[in-house]
Amino acid sequence: MTGAGATSTPGRDDLAFRDRAVYVSGSDVLVLADLHVGRADASDVDFPVGERAHLRDRLEALLDAFAPETVVFAGDVLHRFEYVPAVARETLDELVASVAAAGADLVATPGNHDPQLPGVLDAPTPDCHRFDDVVVCHGHEPPAEDAASASDVALYVVGHDHPTIDIEGQRRPTYLYGPGTYRGSDVLLLPSFTELAAGVEVNGMWTDDFSSPLVTDANALRPVVYDADAREPLWFPPLGDLRAHL
Repeated sequence: MTGAGATSTPGRDDLAFRDRAVYVSGSDVLVLADLHVGRADASDVDFPVGERAHLRDRLEALLDAFAPETVVFAGDVLHRFEYVPAVARETLDELVASVAAAGADLVATPGNHDPQLPGVLDAPTPDCHRFDDVVVCHGHEPPAEDAASASDVALYVVGHDHPTIDIEGQRRPTYLYGPGTYRGSDVLLLPSFTELAAGVEVNGMWTDDFSSPLVTDANALRPVVYDADAREPLWFPPLGDLRAHL
């Protein structure tokens, strides 16, 4: 990827980006958001390799790459609001088994699609999950004050908005990193882990266009695109500076 203004990484250096997920090396935690298990069945989409195998194989590749102590599903684990189809339960069971087989603990912070999640997932489902100075939540609503005091949180990791970016005519999933933009803490928005979600193109989006209340200054968000060929993340200038070049 050339000519798009990629720049050096700001902020903390313990974040490793890969395949729409992030690994926080200092805490040995892998985080992914918006799996939307059951989306293929709900949408009558014929996904070429099968939704279940695709999610499972990609998750297992991340587990092999990072060998995390803990895996956090940051919300919208399920797709259907009203019930969980048998096929979705089976897929979820396989993902849980993959995490267990890797020797990791699983935590899931429910999203707005997940009213049924606590009843079908054999793992803790707190509204927020905190480790060290990081808080993970889905991002569809503000984190509870008692779970995430702004005075000692350095980073919030969320999903919900499914960000993508168009660079040089090609649309790509993107992370968005906002230094000091929520309660004085950094915010990292993850792209959706499912590839069945079209995503929302952030090129022309302003603060009010985002659904997450943790986005308070869209101009300050720095897109991060993972280059699978180079096996490295490409950091771009903040959206406020980048828009004119996209």
